Amino acid sequence: MTMQTVRDVMTTNVVYLPSETTLAEAARTMREQDIGDVVVADGPELSGLVTDRDIVVRAVAERCDPAATTIGEILTKELVTVRPEDSIHSAALLMRDQAVRRVLVCDDNNGLVGIVSIGDLAEEIDPDSVLGGISKAEPNN
Repeated sequence: MTMQTVRDVMTTNVVYLPSETTLAEAARTMREQDIGDVVVADGPELSGLVTDRDIVVRAVAERCDPAATTIGEILTKELVTVRPEDSIHSAALLMRDQAVRRVLVCDDNNGLVGIVSIGDLAEEIDPDSVLGGISKAEPNN
């Protein structure tokens, strides 16, 4: 049996937004694209990552105005990365050790080629688990 790699499960349609994007705009983009994160980039440089959870915990819970607060103000700057050829098990261990739900997938030139979420890994590692089942389920809203 061939070892599954991150390349086998990663999402390649990464959505980029500039840091001056408001939280409201970012949330609408996430809803329209059916995604839970956006990569924040100003030009060729990656500034960080913003997730739907970041918007809730770092902004809404702190009573920030979603129409006036930018994703640049709440982004996660410390990006956790893996390589496409890394095993899905090593990616899962890294997520556990770093306490993150998503990691960026970068090639040998440090170019972003995808994102892997804990749900992506759950579907592959243990599709019959509760998390694997939730990740495969169609949203009902």
